[in-house]
Amino acid sequence: MTTSLSQRLADARRHHLTLDALPAEQIPADGAAAYAIQHDILRALDAPIGGWKIGAKSDSGPIQGAPLPASDLHADGARLPRKSFTPLGLELEIAFRFGRRFEPSATPYSEADVLGGIGSIGTTIEIVASRYASWPDVDKLAQLADLQNHGALIVGEFTPYCEDFPFLSPSLRFRFEGLDVVETTPANPAGDPRRLLTWLVNHATSRGIAITPEMIVTTGSYTGMFFPQSAGTASGRIEGLAPISLTLY
Repeated sequence: MTTSLSQRLADARRHHLTLDALPAEQIPADGAAAYAIQHDILRALDAPIGGWKIGAKSDSGPIQGAPLPASDLHADGARLPRKSFTPLGLELEIAFRFGRRFEPSATPYSEADVLGGIGSIGTTIEIVASRYASWPDVDKLAQLADLQNHGALIVGEFTPYCEDFPFLSPSLRFRFEGLDVVETTPANPAGDPRRLLTWLVNHATSRGIAITPEMIVTTGSYTGMFFPQSAGTASGRIEGLAPISLTLY
C-alpha cells in the first residue's frame, strides 16, 4: 500500500527528512486537495493550529495560505538548530492577531467585519523550509500541501493595532550577524497585507475552523528571502513595532 502524501510529509517534518521526486499520483490535483493535505498533516502530527501564513505574489493576485502547527511557533530570541531546516530561508514579516473570535460559518464574513476585528500587530521571522529534496523545482500545489514551505515562525511582541500604520512601505532593517541582508526596497508583494485577512477568515471558517485571538497570522515577507550560510543571529526591526531576533546554531 502506498503511503499517502500527507503521511509522508508529516513523517518528513517530524524527522527532519526530505522526500525524493513525487510520483504523479501523489501530486495534488487542485487547490482543494492541497488544502486538505495540509490539515491531514496537522492531524497526523497531533498538532493544534497555532497560527496561519498567508500571502500573494502581487497586490491583486490570488491568495494562498496554510495552517501552522503550534509547535512551530517560537518566542522572540529563540535558538534553533540549522540542521532542522532544509533549505533555510529567512523572511521578515508583519503578523496580526484578532481581538475577537470568528466562528465557523457557511456565510462569508465581510471585509468590514474582519478588518474591524484586528486587535494587534507584531513582527515575525519565518523560516522557510521544504520537505522536498528538489525544492524549489517542485510542483506548486505540492509546495502548498507542504504548508507552503513553512519551517518555523519566530513571534515578536505585539502592539495594539493602528489603522494608519504604513503597511505599504514601513521603515525596517533586517540583519544577520550585524550585516544588512535586505537587497531591495522593503515591500510586501501582496501590497497592503490586510487585504489577505478576509480571505483567511472565510477560508478557515467555511471549513469549520474558528479563527481565534490566540492565533498568529503572518502575512508575507517584506525583505525577500535570505539564506544564511552559517550559524549566527538574525535581527529585525520594523519601525513602530518591537524588535525581533533568532539565533541559529
